[in-house]
Amino acid sequence: QVQLVESGGGLVQAGGSLRLSCAASGRTFSRYDMGWFRLAPGKEREFVALIRRIGGITSYADSVKGRFTISRDNAKNTLYLHMNSLKLEDTGVYYCAAQSRPYTSDYLTRPESYEYWGQGTQVTVSS
Repeated sequence: QVQLVESGGGLVQAGGSLRLSCAASGRTFSRYDMGWFRLAPGKEREFVALIRRIGGITSYADSVKGRFTISRDNAKNTLYLHMNSLKLEDTGVYYCAAQSRPYTSDYLTRPESYEYWGQGTQVTVSS
């Protein structure tokens, strides 16, 4: 199995930027498809972005497309989420997740598709 630890969250003004990191340990990081999800108060856990283990194919939620960029560094066992032009509605706890089964990208937008989760990092966007 793999252990995931997020970092990089914090308080930022609207329009600002943050970079989240997710450090992986345990089994080989490159074997996993990786995703970012977020949980806002009163809402269900929401898909943000994913990156496939083969080809580095990415996919984004419409709400973050053009503002967020997901990337991975397999040599450093680390997943990233670069967030630009942050909005108030981006506030929430951000979680990284990993899975190793042969799912399609569409299925990987669902939280239940992932086997492993980090503990989350809080992102608060203020006006």
